[in-house]
Amino acid sequence: MARVLRTLDRHGLGKFGWVDPYGDTLFNDQAAQVACQEIAALTRRCADDQQKEALLDLAELLEACETTPGSYLLFMGD
Repeated sequence: MARVLRTLDRHGLGKFGWVDPYGDTLFNDQAAQVACQEIAALTRRCADDQQKEALLDLAELLEACETTPGSYLLFMGD
């Protein structure tokens, strides 16, 4: 997944562009809702099936966060 996120413009629109590969990034339930809408576009950037599977796993986590008010999803950097 890191390879896919690396292709994003960190200054562009969208939540995944702000995921820090070296530090931690926290999404609340509202940010997860927006990020869920970005999964389809990210899937098109995948180079292989392994990357697509990682994004589908992430989509499940985002959906769980989105549907649980007050929850958070933590991306842990390197």
